[in-house]
Amino acid sequence: MSGVQTITVETGEGAQRLDRWLRRRFPNVTQGQVEKMCRKGDLRVDGSRVKANTRVAEGQAVRVPPLPEDRAPAAPRREKVAQADAEMIRACVLYRDDHLIALNKPPGLASQGGSGQTRHVDGLGDALRFDADEQPRLVHRLDKDTSGIMLMARNRLTAAQLSEAFRDRETRKIYWAAVAGVPQPRMGTIRYGLVKAGGGGEGGEKMRAVHPEEVDDIPGAKRAVSDYAVLENLGSRGAWVALVPVTGRTHQLRVHMAEMGHPIAGDGKYGGSGQENMGDGWGASFGGEISRKLHLHARSLTLTHPMTGARLHLTAPLPEHMQRTWDMLGWSAADVPVDPFAEDDLA
Repeated sequence: MSGVQTITVETGEGAQRLDRWLRRRFPNVTQGQVEKMCRKGDLRVDGSRVKANTRVAEGQAVRVPPLPEDRAPAAPRREKVAQADAEMIRACVLYRDDHLIALNKPPGLASQGGSGQTRHVDGLGDALRFDADEQPRLVHRLDKDTSGIMLMARNRLTAAQLSEAFRDRETRKIYWAAVAGVPQPRMGTIRYGLVKAGGGGEGGEKMRAVHPEEVDDIPGAKRAVSDYAVLENLGSRGAWVALVPVTGRTHQLRVHMAEMGHPIAGDGKYGGSGQENMGDGWGASFGGEISRKLHLHARSLTLTHPMTGARLHLTAPLPEHMQRTWDMLGWSAADVPVDPFAEDDLA
């Protein structure tokens, strides 16, 4: 038998279920054994009792009770990256130095592995090693169908400092989206909280909005804040909006826009897929491509470099399906400011 172990959740391992995290490290441990350890209180996170489905966070300490010797931690298994995948992920690199890498993540590629996810950014990390001794680590995530800027740290120290910058909101992320209708007023802040709704189906978990005054009364609800600004509009049928997630909750921007009555185009989970949800004439005139694919893109990221102190402003080109929509509607990036929230008048 092994002794009691205390294992720290590493960078890139957060936001996953405890049972999945544990079984990746101890492949021979069964689901039933994990649940039994939780029921008896032998398996704990930061000293507290937990359930098998508790989500762990980076930096937390997990107490693991004695296990048979054949259940000692297995070395992380990394599948060899196929040549086509390696070329694809390297082509996504927007910026690289000795400390970090910025990618323009394509839509449809998950950030991390999970239920049914066998191809993801984290699993392709070995192709992004370049001249480093270790492969880069994720420091934040994007939804599978959301495209745009993602950062990866090339060493543990950079990962820790970037993770802290995201937690302390020292970075500024601006997303672009096409939405149904035109939000009024044209610039504002959305403050609806979020709570797990269940019933996510094959697309994973689903969230629902909670009125700000009710957040503290609903178990599991978290406050969420998003800024929005209308950049262009197509009459009253649809609009191009810039979005800033002041907080970083699951599906925050998608739920907030849907709650306003302006779901993001192509968002089947939150009401943006059906033509009837896309505003008067929007879906009927521009169905097909617009109705099928999510039109949400992490356009820019501004941050202070954790090692050099330089101010970095990174910009990611639109994915092909969004660029076709922009071209079709006559919307041009040259017509909008880099940070529209710094402008007094968007009319």
